[in-house]
Amino acid sequence: MKKREQFTGRLAVVLAMAGSAIGLGNIWRFPYLVGQNGGAAFILVYIVACALLAIPVFLSECVIGRRSGSSTFGAMRKLAPGSNYRWAGLVTVITPVLLLSFYSVVGGWSVDYLLKACTLRFTQDSAGVFEELLSSTWEPIFMHTAFMVGTAIVILLGVKKGIERFTKVTMPLLFILIIIIVVFGLTLPGAGKGVEYLVKPDFTKITPSVITSAMGQAFFSMSLGVGTILTYASYVSKEENLMVSAGGTAVFDLLFAVLAGFAVMPAVFVAGIQPGQGPGLLFDTHPYIFSQMSPWVGAVISILFFLSVLVAALTSSISLLEVGVAYLVEEKGVSRTKATIGLGALVWAIGVACSLRGGVFDFLDHLCSDWLMPFGGLLFAMFVGWKMSKADVRDELTNGGTRNRILFNVVYFLIRYIAPIGILGIFLTILLG
Repeated sequence: MKKREQFTGRLAVVLAMAGSAIGLGNIWRFPYLVGQNGGAAFILVYIVACALLAIPVFLSECVIGRRSGSSTFGAMRKLAPGSNYRWAGLVTVITPVLLLSFYSVVGGWSVDYLLKACTLRFTQDSAGVFEELLSSTWEPIFMHTAFMVGTAIVILLGVKKGIERFTKVTMPLLFILIIIIVVFGLTLPGAGKGVEYLVKPDFTKITPSVITSAMGQAFFSMSLGVGTILTYASYVSKEENLMVSAGGTAVFDLLFAVLAGFAVMPAVFVAGIQPGQGPGLLFDTHPYIFSQMSPWVGAVISILFFLSVLVAALTSSISLLEVGVAYLVEEKGVSRTKATIGLGALVWAIGVACSLRGGVFDFLDHLCSDWLMPFGGLLFAMFVGWKMSKADVRDELTNGGTRNRILFNVVYFLIRYIAPIGILGIFLTILLG
């Protein structure tokens, strides 16, 4: 039997998991949700949601993944043979396929904008660039195709040669790029209003819908409930401290989300664009800013910015595709090459439908973000908190009782009670809203 691949160390684990978590959810989705939900008040709720819901679910996935050493479906079957949880594991195989289908369309937009930046498009009048892209039939499909091909290539190379090598290079690069963009954005005339919007909370803006949106974003941002973290955790050695890895990933994710907010929101106010504009906020705002600079400065900054967007998109798309590939390889005996090409083709086909029909895009976004991802997170938390033995969970989170012994009881309480109640609250708020 072929030995299962593993990450080579803690740095590789944290960077790979951070790569899964840090993506378009941070650099594209987080800023426009901040704009739609009251700025700093939303950020505060988001931080609480990460602490009370996201991190416990993250650790639940880590426990299941490493304990089983299997893909999502196999993990449930191995740890709870004969129980209905093994069928629930299929939800976390299907969800990444649906999520990546519309996610890859946005990834295609980032490819398109990077190419436009390289051809100095944004040193000219940038008005209507996004509308022009969306009104085209073939350009978004072609870019979506290119993005999926790039994702598949990394998956074909495997865990060490593909995922680990890619994230070790791209994650430090991504942070360097976003910091450059933030520093530049803060020097723009009028950027102070954007900074104030991000740091001065108006607590009257906190409504049930804002809380629900923040909770949903915490799941989307950290790639929870879809099996990506579980799958990556199955490649983690038994010596690795899961709590440290989870904490490192959560800190990276939150830091990058805040940096993305500072990279986008000051520019929004400088450009005179409404913060609550929606999904096109990122793609409408920065081309305008770049067109106002001197040609060569605008060219360099625009290339760096959209390169960072593309890198962020790829790190998450790779983890999403890996979930289904791991399932096909380990459960169905399909070769990695055939699994990657076949599943990639399916995702590509659904993505074409998302590109051609905006209603399909919006439906899948709503279905995955508001329902399937929290539902998957609920399954993982309930499985660890109520199905697995406490002794097994303690063994994983304390490395056999050698680490985190005091912290374990707090984390276990959050997994067993707080996370499930909070996720049920999300569903209740959506139903009543």
